[in-house]
Amino acid sequence: MGLNRNTWRWLAAYAASLVGDGIYFLALGWAAAQTAGPAQAGLVMAAGAVPRALLMLGGGVVADRFGPRPVVIASDAVRCAVVLALAAGVALTTPGPVVLIAVALVFGAVDALFMPAVGALPPRIAGPGRLVRVQGLRSLAERIGHTAGPPAAGLAMGLGGPAAAFAVAGALFGLSLALLLAVRIAPLAASAGAAPAETPGQQLRRGVGYIRRHGLIGPLILSGALSQLGTSAPLTLGLILLSEERGWGPGGVGWIVGGFGAGAASSALVLTLVPRFPRAGAVQNLTLIVGSAGIGALALAPTLAGAVVLALLTGLVCGICGGLAVALIQSATDPAYLGRVSSVMAFTAVGLAPLAYPVAGAAAGLWGTTPVFLAGAALSMTGAAIGTAAPAVRRAELSFA
Repeated sequence: MGLNRNTWRWLAAYAASLVGDGIYFLALGWAAAQTAGPAQAGLVMAAGAVPRALLMLGGGVVADRFGPRPVVIASDAVRCAVVLALAAGVALTTPGPVVLIAVALVFGAVDALFMPAVGALPPRIAGPGRLVRVQGLRSLAERIGHTAGPPAAGLAMGLGGPAAAFAVAGALFGLSLALLLAVRIAPLAASAGAAPAETPGQQLRRGVGYIRRHGLIGPLILSGALSQLGTSAPLTLGLILLSEERGWGPGGVGWIVGGFGAGAASSALVLTLVPRFPRAGAVQNLTLIVGSAGIGALALAPTLAGAVVLALLTGLVCGICGGLAVALIQSATDPAYLGRVSSVMAFTAVGLAPLAYPVAGAAAGLWGTTPVFLAGAALSMTGAAIGTAAPAVRRAELSFA
C-alpha cells in the first residue's frame, strides 16, 4: 500500500527538522564552550529542556485548539527565524552565556508547541490503514536525523565555525517550513473533543480525563511511560557505567549504542515493508516484554561483541514495539484529542524519563551497574503487564482498509 505525495512531504519536512535540531544543539554547545566554562556550557545546553518539559502538555492543548497544521507552521517559522538570527549574531559578535541561554529557552518553548503538533499530523494526512507504515518511516527519519545531525554540524563548524552551523540549521528549518506549507490535511471530524467555551485549562483536564478513561489509549500510554522510565537511564548513563566497569572504554559505548540504533532502524524498515500485524495489541505487548528482557540482559553480556549483538536484536524488537504502540494509540484517538494525546506521549520521553537519571546514578554507586539494568527491565516489564491486563489492548487490531 503506497503513500501519497502529501505524506512524503510531511516525512521530508520532519526529517529536515530533525537534522536541523541536531546541528543546532551541537553548535549551541560549541558556541557556549567558546564563550564560557564547562559548567556554563552545560547550563546553556540544558536550558531548553526546562520550558520543553513544563509547556509540553500545554502545547497539546494549543494544537487541538487551533489545529496542528498552523501550530507546526508557526513554530517552525519561529525556530527558523531565531536560529538564523543567532547565526548572524555569532558571525558579527561573540554572544555571552545570557544570550545563548535566552535562545535555548525560546527554542525549548517553541519545541513544546512543535512536537505535539507534528505528532498529531499523521492521522490527518494518512488513512488508518497507512499509520503503521507512516510510523515506520517516521522512526527511520528520526534515526537518519539523529545520525546525520552531528556529522553535518561538525562539517559546518569546521568550515565556518558555529555561525555556519547555525546558518545550516536555519536553512533546514526553512526547508521544513516550505514543505509543511505544502502539506494538506483532512478536515477535523465533528466530535466532543472540546466545547467552544472551554478554557485551555479545561481542555487540558478534559484531555487527561479522556486518556485516563479510554480502555486502549490509557493503558498503552501508562505502559509506555513505565517503559521509558525503566529503560532510558540504562540505555544512556547505564551503558557508560557498564563500559567503564567492564573495561570496554568509550568505544564500547559507541558500539553498543550503534548496535541498538541499527536494530531500531531495521525495525523501521520492517514496519514500512511489512505493515500488516495481526493481533497488533498482543504483538506490541510481547515485543515490549522481549525488549525489556533484552535491555536487562545487556548487563549480563560477558563480552563487548555479545553486548553489541544483543543491543542490535533489542533495538529491532523495541522499535517494532514503539511503532505499533503509536499506531494503535493514534488510530484509536478522537481527532479532536490528537494534540493532547501526542503531547502526553512526548512528555513521558522528554519530561518524565530524565528523572530516572539521578536515581540510576545513585543506585549504581550503591549496588553496581547490573542491578540498575535489571531493575529498569523489571519496571519496563511492569508496563507490559499493564498492557496485557487491559482487554482492549490484548484485542486491539489495526485497520488496513
